[in-house]
Amino acid sequence: MHQSLVDTAARYGFAMPLVLWLLPLALLPLMVSGQRRSAVPALSAAPLDGPSRMIATALTLAGILALAGLVTALAGPYRRGETVTRIGIGAQVSMLIDRSGSMNETFAGRQPSGGEESKAAASRRLLGEFVGSRAHDQFAVAAFSTAPMLVLPMTDRHDAVRAAIRAIDRPGLDYTNVARGLGMALSQFGPESGTISRVVLLVSDGAAVIDPKIQAQLRAEFARIRPNLYWLFLRTEDSPSILDRPAGEDTPQAAPERHLDLFFKSLGVPYRAFEAEGPEAVAEAIRQIEGLEREAIPYAETRPRKDLSGFAYTAAGLGIALLVLAKLAEADLRRAPAPPAAAAVEALRRLAA
Repeated sequence: MHQSLVDTAARYGFAMPLVLWLLPLALLPLMVSGQRRSAVPALSAAPLDGPSRMIATALTLAGILALAGLVTALAGPYRRGETVTRIGIGAQVSMLIDRSGSMNETFAGRQPSGGEESKAAASRRLLGEFVGSRAHDQFAVAAFSTAPMLVLPMTDRHDAVRAAIRAIDRPGLDYTNVARGLGMALSQFGPESGTISRVVLLVSDGAAVIDPKIQAQLRAEFARIRPNLYWLFLRTEDSPSILDRPAGEDTPQAAPERHLDLFFKSLGVPYRAFEAEGPEAVAEAIRQIEGLEREAIPYAETRPRKDLSGFAYTAAGLGIALLVLAKLAEADLRRAPAPPAAAAVEALRRLAA
């Protein structure tokens, strides 16, 4: 109970705490009365009745409330900002986007002309629409070609994620080093947590041979993090599918996409490949991925500091209003004041008497 009170008090503070030294002034109504005193002995001799005591006590408390409220309001009370953990629906998505030279071509395998979109432009546009479709998704963005490049670490700031995706608009290089890109994508996840759905989303139109030593390292990282792996394969028209066996020797050098798919299937993590031969197919694949990832995810909600001086001013205003009403009750507002001449005549008559 005591610790609970301490924690509650720690959530509040004052902008100008030195003003609180004036709080003892709130006790002045206990020592000095603002009520009108009567010099008529008969009223002083009369004993106080119960209602009179209650009214006197209420007016004293109203004075205390008015002074204490004003001093507290001037001190600037506030409730401190805090971070609250809540549960929503979403996932941590580490996006790995291919920036090899072939991504600058259209799905037909040629340089874009007129209103055509390159595979890179189509993927940037559709991924930007995917980001923000659910409020609590978290994203990291990395790109790769000859070497991986971290564009944005894991964040829930969707505007920043969309800007990071749009920023990947430079012409790509020829070589595709998917192994180092996957290592960077996996490094974006934080400490292990069994309650968070983690996703590696690879967007690529091809693959390269992964060295067996690098395969062992990636296998260990996937086993440690255990993300869901999705490969959005942007397939050029009339090119081999990842499921097609080559006509000749079936080696990683002859069919790198097929063997990359086989490597992913051997990782022991949930894996699914989507082959897309156009922007519409890419959009449909992204919709399917979004539907598959609907797990609970904790997220932090930041509450800003809240000014509480309004409550103190309200309390002070209530006390002042009661005191003003008490003063108005002492005046007889219904009787009109006597004219000055009449008052002088009445005073002379009393003196003559």
